[in-house]
Amino acid sequence: MKFRCLLVDDEPPALKILQSHISNVKGLEIVALCKNAVEALDVLHEKQVDLIFLDIKMPTIIGTDFLKSLSHPPKVIFVTAYREYALDGFELDAVDYLVKPVSFERFLKAIGKVKRMMGQEVASHIEEYKTNPEAFVYLKVDKSMQKILINQILYIESWKDYVKVFMSNGKSYLVKQSISSLENLLSEHKFLRIHRSYIVSLSKISGYNNLTVRLEEKEIPIGRFYKQHVMEAIQSK
Repeated sequence: MKFRCLLVDDEPPALKILQSHISNVKGLEIVALCKNAVEALDVLHEKQVDLIFLDIKMPTIIGTDFLKSLSHPPKVIFVTAYREYALDGFELDAVDYLVKPVSFERFLKAIGKVKRMMGQEVASHIEEYKTNPEAFVYLKVDKSMQKILINQILYIESWKDYVKVFMSNGKSYLVKQSISSLENLLSEHKFLRIHRSYIVSLSKISGYNNLTVRLEEKEIPIGRFYKQHVMEAIQSK
């Protein structure tokens, strides 16, 4: 699994250290560098992010307040020069709290925590059905768990705090789950994130152009930041 990282810090030297550490760890990819929380919010609206390295003392909005404002935040590692914020960080469910300057050894320990945490969230699902042609997943619909056959999923759309799962038989399910978690869950089954609000089944795509993909009679928009990845994935299918 590749972790897409967003770095948020108003100090260029701190960003350079993180960039260097990330470049030396397989499976980490930087999607953007931001000097404040406002820039970071724009990135989160346009790109898929799995992990944020987040400074706390920044102009306009401090890191802890920024994290509180996110309804479905990615995993977060705080990186700051101030030890006194550690309790606030862990109360916000941060994976780890790194104090500057961050050594490579301490960085690796934090990444190990992320990998173990992410593995616990998705490994049990993946191992159970990744080679099964009748693969299924249980998703929470209303107040019960609904069994959904993966090969019948047409596409998935984000609906604020929910996602809507559209099936090839015409049914749909409103699920209390983030689109990012479903992307991880379905990553072994040839599903493709084509927009911050859409995931589609690669096998169900019947046509495409530079702006949309077609699934049966439905046209799904391609996000501009996803376009190159989408075209590569479709053409190599």
